Amino acid sequence: MAQAYMTETGSGGSGPERRGPRLRRLWDKWRGDRGIWRRGLILAALALLLALVMLLHAQIPNRIGNLGSLTETFLPWLGLFVPVLLVLALVRKSASALIAVLLPAIVWLNLFGGLLVDRTGSGGDLTVATHNVNAENPDPSGTARDVAASGADVVALEELTATAVPTYEKAMAATYRYHSVQGTVGLWSKYPLTGTRPVDIKLGWTRAMRATVTTPDGAVAVYVAHLPSVRVKLEAGFTARQRDRSADALGEAIADEPLKRVVLLGDLNGTMNDRALNGVTSQMRSTQGAAGSGFGFSWPASFPMARIDQIMVKGVEPVTSWTLPETTSDHLPIAARVKVAATGS
Repeated sequence: MAQAYMTETGSGGSGPERRGPRLRRLWDKWRGDRGIWRRGLILAALALLLALVMLLHAQIPNRIGNLGSLTETFLPWLGLFVPVLLVLALVRKSASALIAVLLPAIVWLNLFGGLLVDRTGSGGDLTVATHNVNAENPDPSGTARDVAASGADVVALEELTATAVPTYEKAMAATYRYHSVQGTVGLWSKYPLTGTRPVDIKLGWTRAMRATVTTPDGAVAVYVAHLPSVRVKLEAGFTARQRDRSADALGEAIADEPLKRVVLLGDLNGTMNDRALNGVTSQMRSTQGAAGSGFGFSWPASFPMARIDQIMVKGVEPVTSWTLPETTSDHLPIAARVKVAATGS
């Protein structure tokens, strides 16, 4: 029995020794393969093209179907092509393709690697949330209760219909003493609201508003906006012209804001990578980018692919940012906690 045990143990111990020569034989086989550099040149070219698209996305013109903005909206998802190209390069036994695949991997990590790190902090003195509740929401009362249960001090709602507004007001009245609805957007707050007015974003009807929220740590200008929707059409491409004009108008309104502390809540129908939102994004910080964990995708709720709902700040410090649980809307609500005290006047 002892001898059998020793034999079995000795046989099992030779596993690593067997694997070692196997890997060396595979390396020797690849090294001796004269076609290893000539194969997979098309794969290598595709890898280089992918790297260039991600690296030079800002140079892709918008003149034809807003192709640049469309690419930037789903830019993080281009990283999925990297493992695909890697597997194909291994199957083809192509050293050229393997080396080329490193380029898009490095570019993607440079663009989005920071989002994979948990940047959430603790503290803060103001919690805000925003939610596109969907005009066709089958349960507005339940959605309102879900958002109110988030513990946010200030809540913005977008895509409100005239018939649903009383339902939202009733459901949120117990939590929020102050509120204002302007057109299809509304703001609910535990703190007093003053200076409430619609913001003209060049649509002909009201889909943006501004209010001063007087928090215990100082006044904050809060903007709520729902920029026009964009569509992807075969005959027209990424139709976003109206959205782009409204984004510029919103950016001008925020630039003219006299208060130093500013928070923007809403559905911007665009991501932080989309150059069309530069009028806004160039002067404000995304709470998700500064203090979130992951990409924070918010749409569509059933399988989030892009963060088109945004919380952005100027003059206040983001502390943490997160996505709230799904409601009966087609968007996910999002929230952030920020530090107002000693960050402005």
